[in-house]
Amino acid sequence: MRRLVPLVVLLLAACGQEQHRRLTATLTSPTDVSLVWEAEPGAAGQVVEYANVPDGAYTVLEFAPPDRTAYEHPDLIPQTPFYYRVRSYHGPTSATADVTLPPGDEVPESDGHAWAAPINGPSGARPVRSAYAGPTDFRAEVKHANGILFTWTDHAEGEEGYLLEVRPAGAADFSVAAQLDPDVRSFGLITLPTEKSATYRVRAYYYGAASNVAHQKTGGNV
Repeated sequence: MRRLVPLVVLLLAACGQEQHRRLTATLTSPTDVSLVWEAEPGAAGQVVEYANVPDGAYTVLEFAPPDRTAYEHPDLIPQTPFYYRVRSYHGPTSATADVTLPPGDEVPESDGHAWAAPINGPSGARPVRSAYAGPTDFRAEVKHANGILFTWTDHAEGEEGYLLEVRPAGAADFSVAAQLDPDVRSFGLITLPTEKSATYRVRAYYYGAASNVAHQKTGGNV
């Protein structure tokens, strides 16, 4: 039995290495990077992020839908290092709300959009990984021709934050319209022209597995 231990350790190590070989970054031109990854099954989506130093703060490029496995990062600064990672995200969602906005894009002159600022409430008490942690009482109030105020009850504890998600009329899938802090319970969205008629929901989210970090340095002339 003793002779089996090193073999088992090696197999586990190899499996761990394989598990993290999920992201590749390729220079397709001196200043364009193409990312390809293996999506995590069962995830709500994947967060694509980059930093310019190995241990620096990462910036979100996209909340990609669960079936997306590629991203193009174009027109980058020449002679600059880029570090990429992909993290899955998960979490329970609210019920949906269908919204049809008035035609046009008029905004009242007196509207300073103060209503749109996020409002935090008391933290929820249900672990975000619980099926009972989803937001409830999700409401959408039309403020003007391209503004909607969303409110909900926060039940989650330990969430990374909230994602306001939108599915415009005719679209097949939801996408992320806004990334919010933990404990937020009210937020006003200024919509895009494609969102005159759309379905919305909010998600208390947490991160799952992260990919390896993939690195490229751009070429070109500074």
